[in-house]
Amino acid sequence: MIARKDYLEKLRLLKDQNLIKVITGIRRSGKSSLLQAFCLELKNNGISDANILFFNFEERENIHLNHWSTLYDEIIQKTSETEKHYIFLDEVQLIPDFEKLVNALFTKKNIDLYVTGSNAYLLSSELATLLSGRYIAINIHPFSFKEYIQAFPEDGNTDRLFRKYINSSSFPEAINLSKIDENLVNDYLQTIYNTVVIKDIATRYKLRNLHNLKRLINFVFEHVGSYLSPGNIAEELSKGNKTISHNTITKYLDFLVKSYILYPAARFDIKGKELLKTNEKYYLIDLGLKNITITNKMDGNLGHKLENVIYFELLRRGGKVYVGKNNEKEIDFIVQKSNNEYEYYQVAYTVSDEKTLARELAAFQNIRDSYPKYLLTMDFDKTNINGIQKINVIDWLLD
Repeated sequence: MIARKDYLEKLRLLKDQNLIKVITGIRRSGKSSLLQAFCLELKNNGISDANILFFNFEERENIHLNHWSTLYDEIIQKTSETEKHYIFLDEVQLIPDFEKLVNALFTKKNIDLYVTGSNAYLLSSELATLLSGRYIAINIHPFSFKEYIQAFPEDGNTDRLFRKYINSSSFPEAINLSKIDENLVNDYLQTIYNTVVIKDIATRYKLRNLHNLKRLINFVFEHVGSYLSPGNIAEELSKGNKTISHNTITKYLDFLVKSYILYPAARFDIKGKELLKTNEKYYLIDLGLKNITITNKMDGNLGHKLENVIYFELLRRGGKVYVGKNNEKEIDFIVQKSNNEYEYYQVAYTVSDEKTLARELAAFQNIRDSYPKYLLTMDFDKTNINGIQKINVIDWLLD
């Protein structure tokens, strides 16, 4: 098992804090394993087994716990008001009226509460209102590249591993399957895709036309890292007498974001320091999913794949990640840090051509502040070009 060190460190810091710890993320990204690793850590630090209660609501053993009050009563019976107890509720959204359960448990001062969920419904509507200011969310992703290479200790060739990383899956179990047979990986990813699309989206939102949803998914997957809007997507998908409305596209994109398949990056105007309402970019939680929906050439669209990897790494490192507008030029990423400072990033597979280098550097022109500016490429040199740090992507990811 690969230790999810960054996520575990967050849980350590939040232990015994008067907050509900909500771990979210796409199915099979490692939420359950993270909680199990944290449980083991608690036990190794002297917490008794009796003071740790773990419920996975996808397991048949817990099928009798089909009402929030039944589960609440069982937990209360197993806890003592004079001792601290650590309660873990895995995939809690499967319990009807789970909001009431979470709220009721939170009122108990002897309970430190951790919950997971595979869609953003967990933090939407009633729960967010009910628990406003009383929870903290940790969004978990499949493996970073630093975690990914730990799964291949026998292979010291980071360049070869990175090429595999941007063309295949970084879901923990998919990596294990890849060591047995690569064909098993696509079967596994197809299962995740079907579960998210059918169970988390179509069933939950009572969709009748799955064909249009799948057409949208194929289109967005193929245009990862491109500027998109519901209007231009609807226009493209409505060609050839296959009409799909702007409103339908907007709804479907929202469903995909809430299921954590897609992550949106809004445009940020550097000059006006404001978010723009049009032409977001969408990034794909796992690049391996491209292999089951469209023709994914091993070395195709490398620039956009690189962007996808860097977007999620920036999210992991903290801050709000936007795509940027600098007058008439575009900045690949702007990161707004918690102290309200900024970082600027340009991404290119290579800038060995002088025209390409000039174009990438031009995006930074007329940015008047002195915040850090980075040019990330697959080139091997590390240089400073008029205050702009040029860094190899692999070195940056492993830093």
